[in-house]
Amino acid sequence: MSAALAVVLLAVFVTVAVLLRSVDTGAIFAVSDQIAMVGVGVMLAGAAMLFATPRVRADAEGVHVRNIGVSRYFRWDEVLSVSFPDGASFARLELPDFEYYSMMAIQAVDRERAVKAVRALRRFHAAAHRG
Repeated sequence: MSAALAVVLLAVFVTVAVLLRSVDTGAIFAVSDQIAMVGVGVMLAGAAMLFATPRVRADAEGVHVRNIGVSRYFRWDEVLSVSFPDGASFARLELPDFEYYSMMAIQAVDRERAVKAVRALRRFHAAAHRG
C-alpha cells in the first residue's frame, strides 16, 4: 500500500509540474517551480515509503522491533508478555511498570497473518522463560 501511495503521489506531482507552464492560470511559473513540484513529490513519496519499513525479528534471545524511524531490541527477560488488545491497531510487547512497546509491523488489518506472528512471538517468549 505504501508503494502504491508513493507512485500516486509522485505521478500527481510530476503531472502538476508538467502542466504548470502549459496551462494559463494567470500566474507566471518558471522551470524552477516545476523542479520544486517534482522535488516535493519525491519527498512525499519517500515519506510514504517509510510506512513500509516496520519490522519485527525474534530469536531465542530477544526481539528486535523497527518502527518508523525508531529501532529497539528487547531481551525476552525484559518482556512480560506479547499482547494484541481488543481494538488495538498494533500488537505490543508488555514491559515492566505498566509500559508497552507497539510493534507496527504486526497490524490488525493483517488478520490471520497478525495472529500467526503474535503466536510465534509468544512461543519464543514462552521458550525463553522456560529455559
